[in-house]
Amino acid sequence: MPREVAFHGVYLPVLTVLLLVAMALAWGLDRLLASLDLYRWFWHPALLRLSLFFCIFGALALAVYR
Repeated sequence: MPREVAFHGVYLPVLTVLLLVAMALAWGLDRLLASLDLYRWFWHPALLRLSLFFCIFGALALAVYR
């Protein structure tokens, strides 16, 4: 995969695209966990949301840059 993506003549790093994909996936997973009422089992739901986002983003970045 290329290290840069051209978007309307502006070169953006692939991490920017991965960030947007990770945000969409984390949002979908957040909606799923909220609809199943699984957040009540966790001590700090906001911390879980943040850690899920970073895990998804890290996994995507490792898949691209490895």
